[in-house]
Amino acid sequence: MIDLSKTQKDILAAGGNLLIVGGPGSGKTTVAILKAAEIARTVLYPGQKILFLSFARATVSRVIEAIDEEEGISSEIKKRIEVETYHAFFWRILKTHGYLLGLPRRMSLMTPPNEGIALAAIRTDYKRESQLSEAELAEKRKREAAERLRLAMEEGRLCFSIFASLAGSLLGASDKIRRLVSNAFPFVILDEFQDTSGDQWDVVKALGTNSTLVALADPEQRIFDFIGADPKRLGQFKELFKPTEFQLGDDNHRSKGTDIVQFGNDVLAGKFRTTGYKGVEVVCFEPNPNQALSSLTGHTLKARERLIKAKKARWSVAILVPTRRMTRQVSESLQNPLGNLPAIIHSAAIDMEAAILAAEIIACLLEPQTNEDHFTKFVELLCGYYRGKGGDAPSQASLNEADRLRAACTKLLAAQAKGKPPATNSIAVPLTAIYEEARAVVLVGDPDADWTAIRGVLEAGHCPRLKEVGEEVKNIRLLDRGTQLRQALAQDWRTFGSYRNALAIIQAAFVQEHFSTAHKPETGVVVMNMHKAKGKQFDEVIIFEGWPKTANRKIVANPDRIVRGNERADDMSQARQTFRVSVTRAKTHTTILTPKNDPCVLLIRE
Repeated sequence: MIDLSKTQKDILAAGGNLLIVGGPGSGKTTVAILKAAEIARTVLYPGQKILFLSFARATVSRVIEAIDEEEGISSEIKKRIEVETYHAFFWRILKTHGYLLGLPRRMSLMTPPNEGIALAAIRTDYKRESQLSEAELAEKRKREAAERLRLAMEEGRLCFSIFASLAGSLLGASDKIRRLVSNAFPFVILDEFQDTSGDQWDVVKALGTNSTLVALADPEQRIFDFIGADPKRLGQFKELFKPTEFQLGDDNHRSKGTDIVQFGNDVLAGKFRTTGYKGVEVVCFEPNPNQALSSLTGHTLKARERLIKAKKARWSVAILVPTRRMTRQVSESLQNPLGNLPAIIHSAAIDMEAAILAAEIIACLLEPQTNEDHFTKFVELLCGYYRGKGGDAPSQASLNEADRLRAACTKLLAAQAKGKPPATNSIAVPLTAIYEEARAVVLVGDPDADWTAIRGVLEAGHCPRLKEVGEEVKNIRLLDRGTQLRQALAQDWRTFGSYRNALAIIQAAFVQEHFSTAHKPETGVVVMNMHKAKGKQFDEVIIFEGWPKTANRKIVANPDRIVRGNERADDMSQARQTFRVSVTRAKTHTTILTPKNDPCVLLIRE
């Protein structure tokens, strides 16, 4: 057990609702776990548990790991602390009581990619959100919300994005259900409370009617304003629940002995000292792709070497970038570095919409062709790939491509029905050829071998659309030996002599993966978007942003920057908070890589 400060000891002794405020690494989570153990030992009745809610599965995994490592807490007490994501908790409530809202008794979950497919018809009617007026954007959001609700109420298909509003409505309307939940969880710990959205706040208010609440917060780490986090949230919590407030300040347990937290705080203020910061290094790279990415590779190798030399067990280096596009760009660069630099083994937390939809196409091709509709099903999945691969922001080109594919395949089938050959320039011709080649693959009952064989046909074929599918599906890691997905596919083969239910198995696996908390902490080199690093910690962090494009010595474009366009604005608080969160994920060292000719504006003294 760590040496507790006086404030942490006071927290353990306090009763009633609590608000624990502190900076990165200040010990909020640790003291909350110890508080939960103390409550479990002294207050709970048999059968009751403490509920610890957090936003991300990775954060939940870290909390579970921290509980497991706490030697001062017995195994029996640990079992009485239940750690869940908000989504998992809301789904549990809706599964049991959702019929009271008019939801069907039988419900299924829609993964974000399939939600994108369902909303594609609406999104086709609009330009990119950045090009919409406020009125157009409001209209689009209203239509999307109405369709999500219709899917839930009429079809029993629930999008993750409406869990909170439905759960809030249910708990807000029923005193009986509130009491049932509070009897099971009389104490609720709310992690990263400053990022609570409006719908989630409605749930918290309902829970607080009968349960005691412990909120953990750092107002300077509020980085999810774009999904409804509100700077007024802590004030609302204080006003409604009258908590005892504790300030852990900038106590630093994560990066003790460095100035990493101080640098992060100075980023917020825009005022930097001139003497430098221990554990923080700012490096300017030449602003062109080759030298920028080579600089990143070089600094990653140095970080890795430092940790190996220090004999650090299960070491971790996070490369944090501002945009989704850069996550892929950096990952590809580490796999295929320039010149004589060695490739760097790593994992990349890329957005998985395209990979998941590509996996559904592979699953369809694994299934036996039991009727003439198989090709139509295959085409619909491919169209869905283009509608859903962009997530919440599909490109118009992808949406148009889905329409082109459907139209071309409809014409092809009509021609075949009349005994006529298809048009030679039809995009359906190479598509059909590769489909037939994939159908001809002799499957052997080994899920990994059969999956790889089908993927290989798509990759090697002359259809660029299916070649893309084959490339995307490489990002799936659910077929590793011993995984439930692999076992389920193998059992399907043993039962039926074929993968009769491959698509259903794949879809169920991704729903289960969304709720899974069995994620090991990241080790080795990890590449991810800066927002995805929230709630995590690494031995070293490298923050790498894009560089300006110039013509005639003038900047004509400035993509992939920490601050949009790297331009100063009156309010840059969100960018500052995101930058601070990224900087302070490191335990020992943070390296910031920024272009020499246009350094990040957040690094310039005001």
